[in-house]
Amino acid sequence: MEKYTVIYSPEAMDDLRSIYSYIAFKLKEPDIAKKLVDKIRNDIRKIDEQPERYAPVEWEPWKSMGMRKLLIGNYVVLYLTDNGQKEVSITRIFYGGRNIEKIISEQ
Repeated sequence: MEKYTVIYSPEAMDDLRSIYSYIAFKLKEPDIAKKLVDKIRNDIRKIDEQPERYAPVEWEPWKSMGMRKLLIGNYVVLYLTDNGQKEVSITRIFYGGRNIEKIISEQ
């Protein structure tokens, strides 16, 4: 089975930093923050095989673009797959309790 290269967008990297910062500094739980970010990154690495096995998003225009979502605990990872280049682009990482569709439509 051919593996895909996983690439993070600058926004996705900012999302990871924000998740870490909120838990480490606002909630004052740096060990939990590190473990959570490590888990998110480790689970994202698993997308390198069969990235299309996860559900597509349900809202436009991202549905038409082929955007998919990976659920990791309370977080949602949004990504695109380029089968020609064998790449997975991690677009955003959100806390699942937020209105993600609204956030995306406002950007």
